[in-house]
Amino acid sequence: MEREKRNDTSFPRKRSCTFGGYGGRSHFLLYIVDSFTCGDETRPESAEDNILDILDSPPRDKQSFPSASSNQRDTELFEIIEKLQGSRIDEQRCAFPLPLKSQLLRIGGDLPLILSPKLGGYWIDPPLERLADVSPTSSQHGLDPQSYDIMERDGEAKIYHESFSSRYHHSFTAVDPSLGPLVLSVCLEEEESKLRVILRMKECSLHAVFSISLFPSIPSAVELAKMLCERVTVSKFEVVSYLKAPELITTFDEHRVSPNFKFGILYQKNRQFTEEDILSNTEESEEFKELLSLLGETVRLQGFSGFRGGLDVCHGQTGSEAVFTSFHGREIMFHVATKLPFTEGDPQQLQRKRHIGNDIVALVYQEGPTPFLSDVIKSHFLHCFLVVRRTQGPEETGGAYQVSVTAREDVPPFGPVLPDPPIFTDSSLLREFLLTKLINAEISCYKAQRFSRLELRTRSLLLESLQAELSTRSQYMMGDPSLSALPSSEGARGASEGTGGFIENFKRAIRVRSHSFETLGVPRKLGGSASPKPKTDKDGDSDKSPGHLSADSLGSAELKDQASPQEET
Repeated sequence: MEREKRNDTSFPRKRSCTFGGYGGRSHFLLYIVDSFTCGDETRPESAEDNILDILDSPPRDKQSFPSASSNQRDTELFEIIEKLQGSRIDEQRCAFPLPLKSQLLRIGGDLPLILSPKLGGYWIDPPLERLADVSPTSSQHGLDPQSYDIMERDGEAKIYHESFSSRYHHSFTAVDPSLGPLVLSVCLEEEESKLRVILRMKECSLHAVFSISLFPSIPSAVELAKMLCERVTVSKFEVVSYLKAPELITTFDEHRVSPNFKFGILYQKNRQFTEEDILSNTEESEEFKELLSLLGETVRLQGFSGFRGGLDVCHGQTGSEAVFTSFHGREIMFHVATKLPFTEGDPQQLQRKRHIGNDIVALVYQEGPTPFLSDVIKSHFLHCFLVVRRTQGPEETGGAYQVSVTAREDVPPFGPVLPDPPIFTDSSLLREFLLTKLINAEISCYKAQRFSRLELRTRSLLLESLQAELSTRSQYMMGDPSLSALPSSEGARGASEGTGGFIENFKRAIRVRSHSFETLGVPRKLGGSASPKPKTDKDGDSDKSPGHLSADSLGSAELKDQASPQEET
């Protein structure tokens, strides 16, 4: 065998060798340094050669060390090999998150409902340090149904419909060099001597009420716009003379308001830690069925006429049943994982994740003491989880439910506040709390960075389309000879367009923008994301976001592309 000669004693020797030991062959990367012989720089060449001979020889060759003086060195070599192998085993060993090893986190002898991921990025309510002594028989604080208020998605979205549509008013449009398209609405309330004004910009809508006594005469549209926003630099507004302008403006103002919601429901059995395990459950326990009946009614999807939340009601491609409920004038469809189609041989269960992964909020029912990891379900959309676990309650109540909440760190807190301790023994009270919490969770999630940027982009596109269509149709009504007959499309884009969900709003913005460009005579680019022909649902409801998209169809790259104009990269 040809041996290496040491040419430079300042660097360690790097040698790859095969060692047959511990009942098998293990490959190591051994570093034999010059200091291996306790700093002896003049050690005989034969000593190194003997060691390398043993390492390079096949395991069947039983060779002994040539002299007793090298036994200590060989023993040290074996120790190094064992340490190297031991470190590799430790690297591959999966250790469960450290919080589970702390006695402070135990809840009545059980583990907490939720654990933060290793990299963080989520908040948990109640915090883990508050769960040291939780018992179903503890005194409860915060169980007041009167405080279960549902948040408003857009508190001023209906001002135009309520205060302008029933009164004589004027609307104006303009394109500001710095602010972009502007739509101004002015209403004179003579009975109260007030002037009500709404200025719509890409970032937001500004609303104000002025007393007529403040002005010697009715101010111009430019003056009113500058009173609401000092950044307005446009010198002229065009009057909107289109007869159906109020319908288009109402649709724009209320595009974020929807009475429909959809949420995912996951079933987590004991010792299920991964997404694949949770999504692969096909059977439902009696306790899980009891929770489903508490949340809503199990309905047949075939021919279902209510809000369907992206589920197939004609061909049964998304299962035969679902859980649906009406709550304070809102329709809610639940995507129950165990009721969605199960695909043999697909560990990811994409048919299920297609719907649940596109929800923004999901409820997790735990059957057993296994905690839920906040980031176990990989999704660009899921931002919040409500986790429910059945606990042993008083005998007269038949059981109690413990609740915990986790959300991404950029999701603001939302009500109603969890009781202290977070235990519910009244089923009707639990239903009121969970449904209110789910709705408020989704509304609060829209304020997270990813959604807020996408919403700003959606609003910008819709406002651009609204301003262009109002201007073009007003010119057409005034007899502009340069405009040919315009197709009638506003009827198809009526009030039902304003009840769409999150991603439906974005798709509508692209669709309406394409239509506006065609109206202006601008050819639409090929490969657009939507057809210019508006789409309406048979039941009059647009599906809640984002029902028809796959879980990764709006991944991080596409969401980055949909960033607000001010933040585009």
